[in-house]
Amino acid sequence: MLKFAQLIAPGAIVPQLRSTQRDETIAELIDAVVASGAIQAAIRDELMLKVLERERKGSTGFGRGVAVPHVKHKTITKMTAAIGLSQRGIDFNALDKQPVHSVVLLISPEDKPEEHLQAMEVIFKNLSKETFRRMLRQAASVEDVRQLLTDADNQQLPA
Repeated sequence: MLKFAQLIAPGAIVPQLRSTQRDETIAELIDAVVASGAIQAAIRDELMLKVLERERKGSTGFGRGVAVPHVKHKTITKMTAAIGLSQRGIDFNALDKQPVHSVVLLISPEDKPEEHLQAMEVIFKNLSKETFRRMLRQAASVEDVRQLLTDADNQQLPA
């Protein structure tokens, strides 16, 4: 079983996103994944374009304050993700028109669609829980987020 905590690249947790706009938020999270060493800087701009292209087709702001932008790329060999949190909220053009406070960016290998679906399942399973969303929104540090993910993986959160 895939673990949420394993998906998140070490160093790709941004407890206080600087941006309040969708595109800058996505750039901030892609840059965090690049800085963590999980993806090469050479494909940064291409990933950015692909994520924004996906957003134009339909917002990944699914409502209830969460967004899960995602992209597949041919040079990615290992799935990775980043988490960004915003107290102020981000205009993500979400389905419920509400600001987004928690963003999970998923970057997957193009040739492993089943892994991508598995990761999306793990992410949504957690984000669909009110307790998880609330605790994620209250997380103030990288350690808080990391601990929350581990607790969620070990099913140690109240329902």
